[in-house]
Amino acid sequence: MKSDPSLRIKAISLRKRGLSYNEIRRKLRDSIAKSTLSAWLKSIPLAPEHRVRLYTKQIQILSRGPHSQKERREREVKAILERALGEIKTPLSLDAYKLFGAALYWAEGSKTKNFEITNSDPYLVVFMVKWFEKIFNVSPKIMKAHLNIYPQQNGVEIKKFWSDITGIPLDRFGKSFIKPSNKGYKKNNLYYGTIKVRVPKGTDMKHKIFGWIMATLQEITPKVKLKQRKWMHLTSIERPPANL
Repeated sequence: MKSDPSLRIKAISLRKRGLSYNEIRRKLRDSIAKSTLSAWLKSIPLAPEHRVRLYTKQIQILSRGPHSQKERREREVKAILERALGEIKTPLSLDAYKLFGAALYWAEGSKTKNFEITNSDPYLVVFMVKWFEKIFNVSPKIMKAHLNIYPQQNGVEIKKFWSDITGIPLDRFGKSFIKPSNKGYKKNNLYYGTIKVRVPKGTDMKHKIFGWIMATLQEITPKVKLKQRKWMHLTSIERPPANL
C-alpha cells in the first residue's frame, strides 16, 4: 500500500523542526512505521541544538529506565482493575455467590474425608468462613481451626489474629503444626501462617458442593470423560517407592 504523499511532507517538516522519530509518529498518530520514517528522513540533517535536545532526552529516558516502565505498568494495571471492578455488579446474586464459593472450595478445599479448607490468604479464608455460614448456616463459633506455622513465629499471636478476623473462638483452635526448620522448608515466613478451617459433621455439605460443581460442568463432562478413556493408559504407571 502506497503512503499518502502528504504524510511524507509533514514528516520531513517535523524532522527539520528537530523532532525524534517517536515524536513524529505520535504527531502523525502512529500511522507511519519507523522503517518508513527512516527511509524518508535519513538524508534530513539535524541542527546542533536539536541533536543536543534529543541526546539529553534519551539520557533522561535511560536514567529513568526501569523506574519509568514500572510506573507506567502500575498505571496500566490500576486502569485494568478499575475497569474490571465496574464489570461486577454487587451484591452478588445468591447463585453467583454460591458458585463462587463452590469454585474456591473445589480449588482449595479437602476432597477426601473432612469438610475443610486450608489457605494463608486472609481474604480467601474470611470469605469461606462467611460462605459456610451463609450457605450452610454453620456458625464460626462451632468451626475448628489448626495453624501451620514456622518455629520463629508467635503461635499465640497468630491464633489471636485468625480468631479476630474469622470469628472462630480461640478455644476452637487445635494444636498448631510447627514446621521443622531443618527439613528443607523455606525460611521465609507466611506472616499469618497457614490455617485449616474445618466444619464438623460436614461430609454431606461437601458432597452437596461437588454436586453443584458437577451441575456447572455438565456441558464439558462428556468430552472430558471420552478423552480420559482414550488416555486411560496414563493411569497405569506405577508409583515410585515412597523413600525416593
